[in-house]
Amino acid sequence: MPRRTVARTAKLASLPLGMAGRAVGGWGRRLTGQSAEEVNAGLSAKAAEQLFEVLGTLKGGAMKFGQALSVFEAAVPDELAEPYRDALTRLQAAAPPMPAKQTHRVLAEQLGRSWRQRFAEFDDEPTAAASIGQVHRGTWHDGRAVAVKVQYPGADDALRGDLRQLQRFSRLFQSLVPGTDVKPLLAELADRMDEELDYRREADNQRAFSKAFAGDEQVLVPRVVASSPKVIVSEWVTGTSYSEIIRSGTRDQRDEAGRLLAEFHYSSPARAQLLHSDPHPGNFMLREDGRVCVIDFGAVARLPYGAPPAMGRIMRLALEGRSEELYAALRAEGFVRPDTEIDPDDVYAYLHPIVAPLAEERFHFSRRWAQDQALRMGDLRGQDFRTGRSLNLPPHWLLIHRVTAGAIGILCQLDAELPLRSIVEEWQPGFAD
Repeated sequence: MPRRTVARTAKLASLPLGMAGRAVGGWGRRLTGQSAEEVNAGLSAKAAEQLFEVLGTLKGGAMKFGQALSVFEAAVPDELAEPYRDALTRLQAAAPPMPAKQTHRVLAEQLGRSWRQRFAEFDDEPTAAASIGQVHRGTWHDGRAVAVKVQYPGADDALRGDLRQLQRFSRLFQSLVPGTDVKPLLAELADRMDEELDYRREADNQRAFSKAFAGDEQVLVPRVVASSPKVIVSEWVTGTSYSEIIRSGTRDQRDEAGRLLAEFHYSSPARAQLLHSDPHPGNFMLREDGRVCVIDFGAVARLPYGAPPAMGRIMRLALEGRSEELYAALRAEGFVRPDTEIDPDDVYAYLHPIVAPLAEERFHFSRRWAQDQALRMGDLRGQDFRTGRSLNLPPHWLLIHRVTAGAIGILCQLDAELPLRSIVEEWQPGFAD
């Protein structure tokens, strides 16, 4: 992993500078007679390729930022999103691997010089790459197939440096995902990076989820075999990645993948008192036995009392059009600041379309629906934009809000139809009360 700050900063700076340069070049090509549509398509394709090349090569916080953005591409209008889809999706599972000698060095430091004796087999070629580590397949000394997640040397310095640099360019990156506020997303990634860098904490999270869902007929969380600050060994699992289902899945696969994701998302706070907080398609697989396999527990929200009942109550009030009660509930939770006054009917009009999927027995989550919401809330001339700007997002709601939005983003990428209402009625406190 490149560690020199100057080198990494130069690569990151090339993204917004490259966008600006291509925009100037596109203006020149329009003067020579090319249509705006042709020029814009070419610019978008080149921007997507550069995004993948730079963020994927740097890994660290840069790649994590790309993974976070990829969840929200469903909300981008089709004419802008198409060139980004493949590049952003590839970020979820692809990056140049570190050399085998470097991998061995990390394993020796973390598992001891005799680390090879703990494995019957170890494949030096990684099977997957994540933002701060890569995964190898091996066979544990007792014969179990295992996944070995090894953190890149220098990941800690690179992650912190990347996120500081990306925050400086947050306004320029905004054009990649219209309708998504990039700055708070980057701030949240920075706040949680220390948790993700300690694989011992991630292993504890995974153990907690694995225990909570042990023997479950719908969800599988691989058991942890061994862990250290920079290495996790867990049971090997196979399945069809949600990224692949998004690209080429059947209708049945899409619907079932969406239903299982919603079941996991809404049931986790009640069953594990935790919420998986890294929602992107690379972390979910649909297995042949019908279960969803969930991996990567570096980022979780701790909810010792389960999901807040106020969330279910707010959803119900918005669904039923009880604007005055909805406004009072939002003010009580801090969504409306004490010194702010908003028309309760405007608040209802802003929130009702978001909870509309709960009005139907089955709802079809689509890119068009996501795009409509992004356009509605991002229209500078509309009342919904002004209402959204007047609302506050309390700090203790930030992660729940972001994870739920990310999960809905995946449902829209999947183009899934599912019975969301019945899932929410079963697992979300306050909604059915």
